[in-house]
Amino acid sequence: MAGLASALGVKVCALGMEAKFLRDFPLAEHAAELGKLRHCETHDIFQRLGVLTPQRVHLKNHPLANPLTVFNAALDHGSNGDMLVLYPRIIIGYFKYASAIAEVELPLEDLYTGSISISHYPAEIIVYPSTSVDIWGSEDPRVTRIDGTRHMVYVGRTINYFEAHIRRERTLPVLAVEAGRHRWVKVGYFVLPERLRPHVISDKDAFLVQASNGDLLLFHRPHMDDENFYLTISIVPHDEYKRALEEAERGEPVPIRVRGTRTILPVAPFEEKLGWASPPVMVERDTFLTLVHAVDVRLKRYRIFAMLVRYDRDVGPRPIAVTPRYIMEPRAMYEVYGDRPFTVFPCGAVRHGDRLIISYGAADSVVGFAEAGIDDIMAELDHLRLE
Repeated sequence: MAGLASALGVKVCALGMEAKFLRDFPLAEHAAELGKLRHCETHDIFQRLGVLTPQRVHLKNHPLANPLTVFNAALDHGSNGDMLVLYPRIIIGYFKYASAIAEVELPLEDLYTGSISISHYPAEIIVYPSTSVDIWGSEDPRVTRIDGTRHMVYVGRTINYFEAHIRRERTLPVLAVEAGRHRWVKVGYFVLPERLRPHVISDKDAFLVQASNGDLLLFHRPHMDDENFYLTISIVPHDEYKRALEEAERGEPVPIRVRGTRTILPVAPFEEKLGWASPPVMVERDTFLTLVHAVDVRLKRYRIFAMLVRYDRDVGPRPIAVTPRYIMEPRAMYEVYGDRPFTVFPCGAVRHGDRLIISYGAADSVVGFAEAGIDDIMAELDHLRLE
């Protein structure tokens, strides 16, 4: 696989280091070919709808009235079609930058009337540091539904995070399951096979997806000790998932061991790393439209492109199309300047008719909202589609 990628001129390494874990995370079908054909250009097709700032988020279950920052928010439909549920990452101090995750309900119409940028919203902190796998922060949530129940995968800053001499599992994807209004249970945390765990520096940008046959797929981005970031999808065995659910109420989250990890796309020569952005929407049976963020080499900007991922049990997950150019990049002042300049970081996406609405972190300082036509995204994908 690595030889094929090299023959196609695909960059399979970052920071000048050989990508030695491609044997463990082999390139999925089409990955090498699609990786070669992308360009460092942008055609921004997302219409900005507004922003939510921390001054308009009011914490109900904390003595501080407002967080210092809200950003990197997951998104889901509410109990009826008129409401959305937002799950922003919040910060209340900069000493350790320890994050929590809040829940905010907002009317869908607020995005289209401009009210999102001027209204005030109550918020409940629902996930916060409390275990050895998230004690230094609960970050960047993504929310999907498995058998109709909301599942949140977020980045846990583990007990190792600030230990300079320990470069192992500093962050891990943690799974929490909704168990009632404003109540989430931390079920488990996803880990690679035991022989690979000593080589994992961090694992993040993760979410859980259910295929039509019930198979569970973990989209995630391990950072290994060869200093490469692998954009991967793994299989979550049902027995591991069920065991975690059964043991959830007994104490700390338990490890959920994944298998069958595949590299879905290598980085391009003009990129430093890739990561999964918002969870996907299904456009055909077991064909998922998802967004990917890329950090460029020159300015370290975050830019966005789209991908179609298809899954079947025999072949496994594979990319079948990518947009040959980026479809979103920082351009508004609140995206260009903030705690982390030049950043658009989608963590949420919902389908609203023929539109895709996304929620994203803008410069790590506010939550941005934007939308694009699904047909417009698919038209971009048709330029570089292999199936």
